[in-house]
Order: sequence, then C-alpha cells, then structure tokens
Amino acid sequence: MIRLLAVALVAVFLAGCSSTKEAVATGGDFQFVAPGGQTTILYDPPESRGTVRGISGDSLLHDGATVGLDDHAGKVVIVNIWGSWCGPCREEMPGLQFVQEQTGAVVLGIDVRDERQAAADFVRDRGVTFDSIFDPPGRVLARLSGYPRNTVPSTLVLDQQHRVAAVFLTVVRVPELMPLVQRLQAEPPPAA
Repeated sequence: MIRLLAVALVAVFLAGCSSTKEAVATGGDFQFVAPGGQTTILYDPPESRGTVRGISGDSLLHDGATVGLDDHAGKVVIVNIWGSWCGPCREEMPGLQFVQEQTGAVVLGIDVRDERQAAADFVRDRGVTFDSIFDPPGRVLARLSGYPRNTVPSTLVLDQQHRVAAVFLTVVRVPELMPLVQRLQAEPPPAA
C-alpha cells in the first residue's frame, strides 16, 4: 500500500513538471518550470501567459543610465540573456538586431558573468544598437522566478503586455523569431 501511494505521488509530481501549463500562473506573474527537455516553449492562449515585472538595471551602453522593460510599454520585447564570452551569443546577435530593425520590436539584453568593457566592445564591434542590462552577478536575471541562470544564450519573447509568449533555451534564429514577433504584434489589445 505504501509503495502504491509513493508511486502515485511520483506520477503526480512528474506530470506536473512536464506540463507547460504549469510554467505560468494564469493571469499572474511569470513562473518558469523546467520544461522536461524542451528547448523551445510557447505559451498560448494569451490568457495563460505570466507577466514579467521589475526587469531593469544599469545600462551597458550608457554610463549612469538605467534600462528596463518599463521603458517599452505596449511593445513586444525580446529579452536575450548573453555574455561576450559566449560563442553562440556571437552567432545570434546579428539576427536579433535584424528582427528589431525589421519589426520594430524591442530587443533588451541581459549581459551576465561579464566584464563591462569586453561586453561594450562586443556589441559595438558587431554594430548592435539595442541596449542591455549589465548584470554580471545575475541579480536581475534572478528576478525571473525559476529561470535557469546557467543557460546562455537564452531568450524570452514578451507580448505587448510583457507576458511571456515564448522561451528559447538555445540559440534563437530569425526564421523562428520573426513570425512569432509579427504574430504577437498582430494580437488584439486586451479588452478594457
């Protein structure tokens, strides 16, 4: 009997971890839950998405300035976690810049485990114009409840209300990002 109860509890626990519906609180704040091996997670319908709040910090490109989500109210925002030491980050930066230029969506980087001058040189050498939060200790990243701090690069795509519509726990590519951003931009605003 005890063995059956233990098996049932394990089954319930595992079922909860594997469901992407568990990853956000409906209508609440974003809560990331391990995706059971998935590297791309889409959150639909829009009502199921959790909101990201309080993401701001020191600007990488503008000394003494603060940059964050609140600067981009009503916009689709692509939050990219990166570091100048990260080879795959070099691969995806031009694509992120291209998507921003082509769609008008905002890319906001979070630069982690980095040295400021190396990171600033990294973006300038690549012609990247979007700003990043300079977050070497990962304090800003820690505000994303449950989000894996060691997955670099990774990307969260936020809808116009800054609810998480997608998470990419790998390099994100233009052919998957562009249609997603355009779909989010075409979503109707919430009913008042």
